[in-house]
Amino acid sequence: MIQEENTPDTEKGLTQRQLVHLMYGLFAVGILSAGFFGAAAIAAVVLAYLKRGDMVGTVYAGHVDWIIRTFWWGLLWLVLSAAATVIFIGFATGLVAVVWIIYRLAKGWLAHFAGETPLPGL
Repeated sequence: MIQEENTPDTEKGLTQRQLVHLMYGLFAVGILSAGFFGAAAIAAVVLAYLKRGDMVGTVYAGHVDWIIRTFWWGLLWLVLSAAATVIFIGFATGLVAVVWIIYRLAKGWLAHFAGETPLPGL
């Protein structure tokens, strides 16, 4: 009788590295589609929350936290911008918020490609 070992080589499904790429990709699709595929961004954050515990202690943990923080801060600024449209500055602040989200996605994803954790900051 052959017994299977649960080693990284025999695990089924996506690797942690591939999952982080998937999270960044889903988030980017959600943002760059101007909200048309907004569910993709939500799926990225849900996936990040689901896999957060599995990635503790790895280089990917910082990426998962980065994605989650980017989502919640971005959502806060977009909601505040929507409210500020009443006084006609919401469009400008909304544009700034979207640019900031795209910047954070690019910075995090590039760090992931380099095998590093995104540095704190903007």
